[in-house]
Amino acid sequence: MSVTAAKGFTAAGIAAGIKENGNPDLALVVNTGPRRAAAGVFTSNRVKAAPVLWSEQVLKGGRVSAVILNSGGANACTGPLGFQDTHATAEKVADVLGESAAEVAVASTGLIGIRLPMDKLLPGVEKAAAELSAHGGEKAAIAIKTTDSVHKTAVAEGEGWTVGGMTKGAGMLAPGLATMLVVLTTDADLEAPALDKALRAATRTTFDRVDSDGCMSTNDTVLLLASGASGVTPGYDAFADAVTQVCDDLARQLIGDAEGASKDIRIEVVGAASEDDAVEVGRSIARNNLLKCAIHGEDPNWGRVLSAIGTTSAAFEPDRLNVAINDVWVCRNGSVGEDRDLVDMRYREVRITADLAAGSDSAVIWTNDLTADYVHENSAYSS
Repeated sequence: MSVTAAKGFTAAGIAAGIKENGNPDLALVVNTGPRRAAAGVFTSNRVKAAPVLWSEQVLKGGRVSAVILNSGGANACTGPLGFQDTHATAEKVADVLGESAAEVAVASTGLIGIRLPMDKLLPGVEKAAAELSAHGGEKAAIAIKTTDSVHKTAVAEGEGWTVGGMTKGAGMLAPGLATMLVVLTTDADLEAPALDKALRAATRTTFDRVDSDGCMSTNDTVLLLASGASGVTPGYDAFADAVTQVCDDLARQLIGDAEGASKDIRIEVVGAASEDDAVEVGRSIARNNLLKCAIHGEDPNWGRVLSAIGTTSAAFEPDRLNVAINDVWVCRNGSVGEDRDLVDMRYREVRITADLAAGSDSAVIWTNDLTADYVHENSAYSS
């Protein structure tokens, strides 16, 4: 049930006419309380879409009563008029729901540089509000899809409380901090500072370590809303674990639906001198297009892993590096290891382990292969 799995939330997803193909394109998620606590993280791209700029201000108050999300247009790089459109959207939601616009978060996704059709979006808000339901989470998840082939939801259960979530994303997946649009909900009775701490801890090791194509969006938004409707205040660790579980599930779904991908690649860097070193190395491997092409061709080309490691500032000695592909140590001590013909790459998931032999820290980065389908989809996207 996605964002409506937790008590105290209603949602809707409708076709407002923003997309020319008539598919669902407007989602509304409402926190019916009694608590309206919220936290959020946003893209670190210096070019930020109007809804990001708006929602960043909203979240400073630590309260969100509703989130309005549209697909079919990013409302990014649209100047002052684009920001006015975001403001008008929040005002419309507030008017329809009887709330304050200062507690309405806005998120958009789609092509950059095109203003939204407000003559369709604003009437769509009224239609979405009329269809709000405690069972509307799935429809909301469908309405925020762009190039996604499937809608993406996840739920984790605590002792008398729940965390639910939905996301969209299939391209421009790179850390920054989020990697897409995400709405998480919980009926746990918690205040904004606890939500913020748990959300930042979760995104740091999940969404921030999904690196599909090295391209950072202008619209990335992750929101966590708490209704308090369960009446239960869980311990922080239990709550943070549940939030991380939902974020990790959604992050894996993003990689599984990455544009054109035929392989999901799990890169684990071990033996690092620090976690930062491990992340830097993992990200360098994930962004090596030669390696991603090799994985698509089911070629265990470990030399491309070493070359990617060598571009980083991480601590290591080249003659101590070890690399395994699908548990076969094809590189030992910076040279030839086990027979590469032993590597079975027929299956969707490919596991790469890079041992820096420089310490005890580690990190996992997820990416995918580079295919002709990815090139086609992104060359034809605007049409």
